[in-house]
Amino acid sequence: MGFKTGDFPPVDVETFLDKPLRERMKTLALHWVEYGFGSPKMIHATYVVKVLVLYLLAGTSLATWTSGVGPFWDVSHWWNEPIVYQKLVLWTVFLEALGLAGSWGPLAGKFKPMTGGVLFWARPGTIRLRPWRRVPFTNGDRRTVVDVVLYVGLLATLLVAIVLPGVPSATLSAVLPENTTGLVNPALLIAPMVLLILCGLRDKTIFLAARGEQYLPAMVFFTFLPFVDMIIALKLLIVSVWVGAGISKFGLHFTNVVPPMVSNSPCVPSKWFKRAHYRDFPRDIRPSKVASAMAHIGGTTVEIITPLVLLFSTNPYVTIAAVALMVLFHLFITSTFPLAVPLEWNILFAFASVFLFLGFPAWAGYGVGHMSSPWLTLAIIAGLVFFPVLGNLRPDLVSFLPSMRQYAGNWASALWAFAPGAEEKLNSMAHRPTKNQIDQLQAMGYPYPVAEITMQQTIAWRSMHSQGRGLFSLLIKHIPDLDRWTVREAEFGCNSLIGFNFGEGHLHDEDLIRAVQSRVGFAPGEWIVVWVESQAIHSKVQHYKVIDAALGVIERGTWRVSDAVREQPWLPNGPIPTQVTWSAAAAGPTHDRREEESGSGQRTPA
Repeated sequence: MGFKTGDFPPVDVETFLDKPLRERMKTLALHWVEYGFGSPKMIHATYVVKVLVLYLLAGTSLATWTSGVGPFWDVSHWWNEPIVYQKLVLWTVFLEALGLAGSWGPLAGKFKPMTGGVLFWARPGTIRLRPWRRVPFTNGDRRTVVDVVLYVGLLATLLVAIVLPGVPSATLSAVLPENTTGLVNPALLIAPMVLLILCGLRDKTIFLAARGEQYLPAMVFFTFLPFVDMIIALKLLIVSVWVGAGISKFGLHFTNVVPPMVSNSPCVPSKWFKRAHYRDFPRDIRPSKVASAMAHIGGTTVEIITPLVLLFSTNPYVTIAAVALMVLFHLFITSTFPLAVPLEWNILFAFASVFLFLGFPAWAGYGVGHMSSPWLTLAIIAGLVFFPVLGNLRPDLVSFLPSMRQYAGNWASALWAFAPGAEEKLNSMAHRPTKNQIDQLQAMGYPYPVAEITMQQTIAWRSMHSQGRGLFSLLIKHIPDLDRWTVREAEFGCNSLIGFNFGEGHLHDEDLIRAVQSRVGFAPGEWIVVWVESQAIHSKVQHYKVIDAALGVIERGTWRVSDAVREQPWLPNGPIPTQVTWSAAAAGPTHDRREEESGSGQRTPA
């Protein structure tokens, strides 16, 4: 891999696309083992520059300068200043909501332009996805001027809260009398909180993009809690995120996440180390014992035990060691450049580990037992665990983000299949600021075969995860001439339609398909979507849907997760077993499509 040249799969671009789909998937999956996406290092350097300049330099400069604790390079002077932490959180929310943080750039399927977010959400007529049908004044799927005003207002009020100086806080002065910077004015946080909720009720995409499930509680704590309670509540918040993510890694999915993630890291140049995560490359690329150890010792164990140590430790040396471990944990994730590229989120969490647990340690009066009321402690804990518990029991009701299943591999996912030539119809959508990714790549100068093979690398990546084997099995069963069709990874495709995705399949379920269909008008059989829900924590199966864009849901069923992880990504033994629980063909021609659709999909922005 060079700085400007990537590691393109070693195939004959003139003949490769004529090969059967499963043969192509095998070739590309084996290439992924050693090279990942094969992106030139220039792309990773672009992300590094973005994080260093836009996030760290601009963010810390703004936070310190407007708080009177500069200069920004004197980290020892401001690292434990509460107002700086508050403003860095708000700066992160601002960049996420703007579309310049997570799910940005080529690694997220945004090639030209590299930004989604604001280009979609500040433009009337683009697609919006309401979370609940029964919420008044949210009908429709087209963004209006009112939506744009709410969204721009959210950005503006966040900036106001960031740039204005702090105000004195009696509860802060009571414990830190030498502090002269104060805290962010709580009154300035009311508007962004209200606007984030209103934007979320109109369009769940913006709420999830702004990471409202984590940053909204933080803003609530900033606004309504006295200082000591605020710090302890923030500790409970970050621990709930860590522990929730750790618990979500139980099961069969996460072990399949680690190998392709390590393979994609530009910071792991050694091929033997990448191959060590697979059982017997190139014959068997299921996860090895090394991958299992990385997943459940370096991942699950660290995310559950270390945060609990941080929360209850009163020993400085133990706390320092635990903080160092969590910082390294987040830096490792950052170094792998995962395809949702949540780099800013990981950097903030690394800093929060230091700020919260070393800046305000439990032995200095900031332990869980020091909160002003045990009832307040219980209420905060109950609020923080509500959506993770509900989301793991009923994943159809809650996004995987507030369910705290980051990186778990247990995601709602989908593959899109277009009949020959049908994908081009998407480019006819009005008010869409982008074209299909295949066209974006060609606009950058890539010949069609190279652009197409690049896009097929993303579906090979999906095949290396547990749900990919089930999704490809459904395509094989439902489309006899699949080798002639165009297959796309839905997470990437979704980015080009609504400006954001973060591995969240609820953003491209039948609600999005219906919105696109109303604008484009695919004929029956032209666009087939195979979509699967996350696995409930108490279940052994995943529930899938087959959706025809013109007809709606045409089949529902399940597959056993154990059957999916048992197979190779390219399914050499054929499709895995699936159990059909309902089909439109069996229901007959009089089935009511609206009735089918009304009981499906996500219905909460949480």
